[in-house]
Amino acid sequence: MASPRVLSLRAPSPMPGWGLSFGIMVTMLSIIVLFPMAVLLWAGFVGFGAEGIWGVVNRPRVWAALTLSFRAALVASLFNLIFGVLLAWVLVRYRFPGKRLIDAAVDLPFALPTAVAGIALTALYAPRGVFGSVMLETFGLRIAYTEIGIWIALIFVGLPFVVRTVQPVIEEIDRETEEVSATLGASRLRTLTHVVLPMLAPAALTGFALALARSVGEYGSVIFIAGNLPNMTEIAPLLIVIRLEEFDYDGAVAIAIAMLAIAFALLFAINLIQIWSRRRMGAV
Repeated sequence: MASPRVLSLRAPSPMPGWGLSFGIMVTMLSIIVLFPMAVLLWAGFVGFGAEGIWGVVNRPRVWAALTLSFRAALVASLFNLIFGVLLAWVLVRYRFPGKRLIDAAVDLPFALPTAVAGIALTALYAPRGVFGSVMLETFGLRIAYTEIGIWIALIFVGLPFVVRTVQPVIEEIDRETEEVSATLGASRLRTLTHVVLPMLAPAALTGFALALARSVGEYGSVIFIAGNLPNMTEIAPLLIVIRLEEFDYDGAVAIAIAMLAIAFALLFAINLIQIWSRRRMGAV
């Protein structure tokens, strides 16, 4: 007896076919990302070689600026990782007056020019500012024109990346999962560490990586509150701008390549952690 004929109907895709989609993707990625990076590396290694790059980077002022930029970015991103997850959880799971206003304010750093943010933060945290004067008189703590001021500026610009990355994941977590865990005798802390956080880990790490990438290259909001003292509060992006204003293009390219290499290494490590966390979730 002949088997019945099976009709396999393929739903039409709103996107073009594989060849066209792949071609558009590679073209746009090359124009926007790959070609500029290739030109930067070409200008550095072919223009004046690896020894020339090392000669520019291996100076106390440059190392101080690079160390400050990445250290401040890591500290600010770690703070955003913790506070951003907490803020996203509150916005999703609780109802309270002013919730929509706070939810809209999270996106403010996306729309606000970074220079405006820097001026506003400096006005608040300067020694004569509203918050700065209180901190200085009460605790003897100077915020503006120190590394603490840089942390605050980077926290401001990086927070939305964590919140908006984690928020959709929290919305997809079924409350019944937490109720089942509590029914089986798990405490709140155990439910948080063994049920909720493993689900949030991939998205939280993605938000952390985005906040870190933004913080490392941040310029506008930092230069007003940093003080820009060489070997103390001078960030690497500012040092690149100084080299360009001095028409030292080779020096600017060398510092940019150093930042690119360090940022790539950090993001690569974060991606490895993400892969490990996803595999662990799959095993569980």
